[in-house]
Amino acid sequence: MTRKQLHTGSMYWPSTASQPVQSYEPLGNRHVQYDSVIVGGGMSGILCGHELATKGIRTAVVERGTIAGGSSCANTGLIQFTNDIMLSELADRIGEERAVLFYKACSDAIKHLSSLTDSLASRCDFKHRSSLYMATTEQDVPKLKREFQMLNSHGFDVEWWTPHDIQAHFPFTKTGAIVTHGDAEVNPFLLIHALADDAVNAGLTIYEHTDAIRHTTSKTEEHLLTTSDGGTITAERVIFAVGYEPEELRTQLVKSNLNRSFAIVTEPQTASFEAWHERMMIWETARPYLYMRTTPDNRIIIGGLDEEPPQPIESAAARNKRISKLHDRLEQMFPAMTAPTAYEWSATFGESRDGLPFIGRDPARRNVYYCLGYGGNGTVYSVMARQLLYELIQGQAPPLAELLKLDRPSLLSIP
Repeated sequence: MTRKQLHTGSMYWPSTASQPVQSYEPLGNRHVQYDSVIVGGGMSGILCGHELATKGIRTAVVERGTIAGGSSCANTGLIQFTNDIMLSELADRIGEERAVLFYKACSDAIKHLSSLTDSLASRCDFKHRSSLYMATTEQDVPKLKREFQMLNSHGFDVEWWTPHDIQAHFPFTKTGAIVTHGDAEVNPFLLIHALADDAVNAGLTIYEHTDAIRHTTSKTEEHLLTTSDGGTITAERVIFAVGYEPEELRTQLVKSNLNRSFAIVTEPQTASFEAWHERMMIWETARPYLYMRTTPDNRIIIGGLDEEPPQPIESAAARNKRISKLHDRLEQMFPAMTAPTAYEWSATFGESRDGLPFIGRDPARRNVYYCLGYGGNGTVYSVMARQLLYELIQGQAPPLAELLKLDRPSLLSIP
C-alpha cells in the first residue's frame, strides 16, 4: 500500500519533549498471536491500545512509522465538546435527542481524558480551558444565538457574550460569541507517548516500523495481518485506527472529504497575556474557520485556511503565503503579539460528510472494528472510541454505537 504524506513543514510538538521518547522494535519476520491487534499508532490507536491493555486484553499496536508521527504531529491540541457541526445543525440532520447524546458524549470524553491524564506520570500539559466561539460576521449572529439557546437548554455550561463583553476581555470585538466552559488543551505528542509508556507497563506490545500490507480471515474467523517484512500477526479481532491512511484497508462505507490545513506556532511572546482573557481557546463561525490557543511557554498556535486538495504543500514558498495570512490575522486580533513564526506546517485534514466520526464494527466482517476520528475534534473522538469499542468487544450495545456505526442512515443517503 502507498503511504500518504500527511504533513510537511516544521513540526512543533516533537521539540517539546525534554528527553528522547521511547522507541519500539519492529515485528520483522516473526509470527505472533494476540487477542487484539490495532493498526495505527496515533492518538486513536494508542488510546484504544491503552484501554484494552489495562483491561487485561492481550493487544498489539502496529505502526508503519513511529507512534505520534503521522497526523497526530499536526494535532494542535484543542479539546472541545463543541464540534465542526453545531449542535443545532446536527439536530436538524439526525434529530435533537441523538444530537444531544453525541454532544454529551463529547463532554464526557473530556472529563474522562482529564481523569486519564491524572493517572499518568505526566499530565502532558493538559489544562482545563474555556473557549470563545465568535460570530465571524453580523450575519452569523442569529445561528450562533440559536446554538447558544440549544446548548443552554440542554445543560451545557455556556454563556452568551455581547460585543461589549468581548471588547471588555480582549483587544478586539465581534458581533457576538458563545463562551463554552469545560474544554481543555493538551500536548498531543507527549500525551501519546505517556499513554504508550503506561500501556506497555500494563502489557501492551507496540511494533514501530511495521507495515501491515495484507489482512485475511481464516475459515475459523481468525484474522491474519501480514507485514511488508514477512511477519504475521494472528488475532481474534482487528481495530483499524489509521487516521487518513490508506483507503485500501477501509470499508467503502467510509465517506469523507479530505482537504489540507495550515498552522503556525510563534516564538515565545514577550508581550503580556493579560489582554487574552484566561487564555481562552478561540475559533469562529466561518467555514473554513481559524482557531488559536496559547502554550505553556507563551507561544501562540493559530491554524486554519483549509483548502483543496488534501496533499500537504511541499514548497516552503507556497506554504509561506498561507502562513503569512495566519500571522497577519493574529496581529489584527492581538496587535501586541508580534513574535515571529517559529514552526509552520501543512497537513491533510478530513471531515466526515455527516459531521460524525466513524467508530464501530465493520458491517461486513466479524470482529473488525474502526476508530476513525474525522473532524476537528479528533482527540475527543479517540477518547470516546476507546470506551465505545471496549464495550462493543464485550458484547454490549451502547446507544452511542448506533449513532456512530459505519452503516448509519445519515451516511447511506450521501453519494
